Amino acid sequence: MEPIERLTFEAQRLVADHPPVLRHQNKRAVYDIACPPGSSLSGQLIYSRWRAMELPTRIDTTKAADSVSVQESVYDYSPVAGTLSSVEWHVNFADTNLFFGYGSTLFAQDEIQAAEHPVLGALREALIAEGLHALTVEDGSPTPVLVMGAERRCRVATEPNAAEGRPHGLYGNAFALADLKAVQRATTRIDPPTISNLIAIAAPSGGYGFYREAEIEHILITAYSGFRAAVLESLRKQASAPCVVHTGFWGCGAFGGHRVLMAMLQILAAGMAGVDRLVFHTITEAGTEQLEAAKVLIREQLGTVATTSDIIDQILAMGFKWGVSDGN
Repeated sequence: MEPIERLTFEAQRLVADHPPVLRHQNKRAVYDIACPPGSSLSGQLIYSRWRAMELPTRIDTTKAADSVSVQESVYDYSPVAGTLSSVEWHVNFADTNLFFGYGSTLFAQDEIQAAEHPVLGALREALIAEGLHALTVEDGSPTPVLVMGAERRCRVATEPNAAEGRPHGLYGNAFALADLKAVQRATTRIDPPTISNLIAIAAPSGGYGFYREAEIEHILITAYSGFRAAVLESLRKQASAPCVVHTGFWGCGAFGGHRVLMAMLQILAAGMAGVDRLVFHTITEAGTEQLEAAKVLIREQLGTVATTSDIIDQILAMGFKWGVSDGN
């Protein structure tokens, strides 16, 4: 399968021709630390956008659950131990408009990733300038976007730290309200930069009550399509390369997704896609417990090798309900 479009950019030329548009002083402060005057980006950025893919008819659910490992942390982009030959990917919890909030006051997972990988803002500007669809969903259908070769040029500490001037942390709405100097203290330049590969997929929003069959299927197709594209791009880069995908509670913040359900569907999608390892960043002990609950349900309720249609029916019967937005 080939993507809808694949484009290759020289990173420095991309930023020079399409500089990020940063509309808040705190975003500009982070950018200035990541890309100080006189610095330049290196390497190539490979962008690809993919159509929704048809789900496989069967899945080994036990194998899928066994391929998950947990990291009780946010993304640190460090390679997984023992996987030096792998191609590693990190899920971007995307909006339907690719990186749309990178220059705004917003600072949730999507915007944090864009701030730490400043070339992503330039990529969005370039796509728009060229009249391309900077979308992860089009006409109601997922169109996952993959980005290979993005330099991570800084890290931003978002956890609360009163001594550093961020008593409420910097995540979400707290970022725009934070003191400029506190943001500068929280931002550390990475020199030399590390390289990240990203999977931008948009979770559904606006749901309420019990999850419907169409919603469960849409989430599964979205995650599967993004993960399968990552497997294909990994093999394109390096024959026989194992594919490692890092993710977390995608769609469970501002969109109010059910954490156990969203973990289950990502685990199943990764198994269907042929991902060799799914690294789930749970952040907290409570998050780890929710991930373990998802794995137990997969192992004990869904059977070993099951048809995809039966799995969707069984998950529907579990009666998962939408939560509420966390406001970020």
